[in-house]
Amino acid sequence: MGAAAAKEVLDRHGVEGIRTVLFATESGIDQSKAAGVFVHGLLGLPTNVRVVELKQACYGGTAAVQMALGIIARDPGERVLVIAADVARYDVETAAEPTQGAGAVAMLIAADPDLVELEPQSGLFTADVDDFWRPNDRSTALVDGRLSVTAYVDAFIGAWDDLAARGGPGIEAIDRFVHHQPFTKMAIKAHRKLAQHVDVPFEETELAVGFTYNRQTGNTYTASLWIALGALLDLDDDLAGARIGMFSYGSGSVGELMTGVVRPEYRDHRRTGRVAELLAARVPLSVEAYRELHAAGAATSDDVERPRVTAGPFRFAGVTGGARHYEATGA
Repeated sequence: MGAAAAKEVLDRHGVEGIRTVLFATESGIDQSKAAGVFVHGLLGLPTNVRVVELKQACYGGTAAVQMALGIIARDPGERVLVIAADVARYDVETAAEPTQGAGAVAMLIAADPDLVELEPQSGLFTADVDDFWRPNDRSTALVDGRLSVTAYVDAFIGAWDDLAARGGPGIEAIDRFVHHQPFTKMAIKAHRKLAQHVDVPFEETELAVGFTYNRQTGNTYTASLWIALGALLDLDDDLAGARIGMFSYGSGSVGELMTGVVRPEYRDHRRTGRVAELLAARVPLSVEAYRELHAAGAATSDDVERPRVTAGPFRFAGVTGGARHYEATGA
């Protein structure tokens, strides 16, 4: 999924100036080799590129963006390819099972952005909380749903207070908000708490556009916030010059509240039709087929050959001698 998302970006913008690929995921496939190295090979990127995988639950995508900003500040001639991709899997017949999802986002971070100019100040919050975790010996996550909502809200308010303390924009200066949203009601609860915290009215409809894609993909962990931002940019025609608040959360827990200003010509670079096409191309599964795939979904180092089923540009071909193999499909 990450390679497919990145291919969409590189087909439009080329590879010139890309010397770093940052792959954020909590669906790791190897304890040592970065998933981004597989992507590097599939995309045919040049050898003079650094590749790193980042992990901190769902916050990893934002960590990758922040790392990219540091690289660009040091050398504005570079561009950084950031990929956030995940599969959200829970045990069958658990409360979290309906929130499952999968997806990927790829972004080019550059000194002259087409879509959003990220501002330098951000608010941070970290607390050691056991609200969600994925031990090495499990293929599915464990979650304390009630504690997860509380930890998320605490991180949002804490990040807001830190942003305010660092001289960030006040609530009246932020025109839109998007959230990491494992399920959209979590974002609503957090934003209602913020409205109470800063004493302003709250309207649930203020967040509705940013929910659009996430409600179709389900939870996408590291990609969730950025899918919400993509929906807002794609579907809101009146954002030029608007300031967007972007809240990222990763269980365990780390939160960050960033802000960015939408570029005047953002509408010229939107992907509305393409995203709609990708969502429409999904294939419904019966409950029986889903259960069979779920049971077989755990990663393995045993030799296996995977059947050719995807209509996407890349596929997992299988394992030979303990090594995973991916290939282009020609689609």
